Amino acid sequence: MIRCGFLLAVMAAPAGAAAPAFDIRTVAAKAEQLAKESYQEPKAQVPDWLLKISYDQWRQVRFRPEYALWRDEKVPFRVQFFHPGLYYNRVVTINVVDSKGVRPLEFSPTQFDYGKSDFASKVPQDLGYAGFRIHSPFKTPKYSDEVIVFLGASYFRAVGRDQVFGLSARGLAIDTAEPSGEEFPYFKEFWIVRPAAADKEIIVYAVLDSRSLTGAYRFVVQPGPQTTVKVDVMVYARQEVKKIGFAPLTSMFLHGENTFRQSEDYRPEVHDSDGVLLNLESGEWLWRPLDNPRTLDVTGFQVARPKGFGLIQRDHDFEHYQDLETRPDLRPSVWQTARGDWGNGRIELVEIPTKADTNDNIVTYWVPAAKLKPGELLAFAYTMYWYGDDPARPPAGRVVATRRDRGSAEGVYRYLIDFESNQLKALPADTVLRGVVTIASGEQSAELLSQQVVKNPVARGWRLIFQVRPKQKGPVELRAFLDKGGEALTETWSDVIRP
Repeated sequence: MIRCGFLLAVMAAPAGAAAPAFDIRTVAAKAEQLAKESYQEPKAQVPDWLLKISYDQWRQVRFRPEYALWRDEKVPFRVQFFHPGLYYNRVVTINVVDSKGVRPLEFSPTQFDYGKSDFASKVPQDLGYAGFRIHSPFKTPKYSDEVIVFLGASYFRAVGRDQVFGLSARGLAIDTAEPSGEEFPYFKEFWIVRPAAADKEIIVYAVLDSRSLTGAYRFVVQPGPQTTVKVDVMVYARQEVKKIGFAPLTSMFLHGENTFRQSEDYRPEVHDSDGVLLNLESGEWLWRPLDNPRTLDVTGFQVARPKGFGLIQRDHDFEHYQDLETRPDLRPSVWQTARGDWGNGRIELVEIPTKADTNDNIVTYWVPAAKLKPGELLAFAYTMYWYGDDPARPPAGRVVATRRDRGSAEGVYRYLIDFESNQLKALPADTVLRGVVTIASGEQSAELLSQQVVKNPVARGWRLIFQVRPKQKGPVELRAFLDKGGEALTETWSDVIRP
């Protein structure tokens, strides 16, 4: 049995304390028993005709707010539900946990407004829900806004107070970017705990099922300027899994200021996230700008006991997007910190080529070094922060833009990296800063031709400019940061020149 040093603290009740009627142990017992059984592909519950409706038809189907869970009760949260159809071909069991016990929520077509569609009478009376969303008056006290959504496979997404929905999270990633193909687990049952009138958070439990494994989850959601989601996970293996990605995040990157290839698009930049950020055990912060590669690209950052990682949308300038409909300048970042010792492993970044902004082509997750074998348990805990900006991530200077071209000579790449922080802005233009540029893949892979650091009088930050010439056809990994008198003033920028 794999414990990895961070088995959930909630599994141990205080000495002498009575066990609660329903908690993570209840869900874990269900997941453990499920793992002992052969995997059964869920039976088709959604009529085939409902899966063939158009996107516009599905969008017209809306839950009626007057049927929201706890609508007329003095609790700080409301819950609304999603109708199956189109992409959502599975129904999930949803239960409520309160002082009376556990009870399943019953679906009815009368709970939905079908708009101009004429198929309402054909919908089975006991069809079931595809997912749900939790509302809270965290943006304004007069209205309950969506704070988190659970819909489709093991996907969920949340927002902070000042954001609109963007990237998504998942329960698990299994064999992502493997030649054998990816396995998509799904949440098959949820339990929503009724909050008390004074509660600032709401608890959701879930059971996850898949061909290779099962899982028990607890989500503790607290809305706010930074919405936090505490996640506790217990995974039980049915069979050996080649690669498990914990705390997976999924986003979209079509093009940005660092992209060589631009499509015919009025929008200067199109992305829900523009970089992956890592905080290592040593205290170093590492920034990797995202890209839309020509071919599938998988990067592994080997780390021991990382403090955290996330997909970040740093650029919040509307002028850089010009998109009034989707407002990418308001999309959230997600930062994830470990609770307990994650041990050894790697943070993996997957970048998939795409020609459309309708495809999520970016995935990142933590892959533990310990393999999960049949009959074993792996427990994991982390906290997610959904937010717009936070100067403490990182606490020093940060990369705000990465640009590149082919430089001033044959076979050369030129990089222009803009760093900003309050400390950097305060430095006079005649301050001598040093750009520390290293070829992480080895000097045999490339040579550094030139570099300089100059004050950016417009942004008031500092710009590092350097040129590098690859010596081989393989990938060339680069790293860089700004230094003043032996003191690092910024996070470490990292990128790869792909052949």
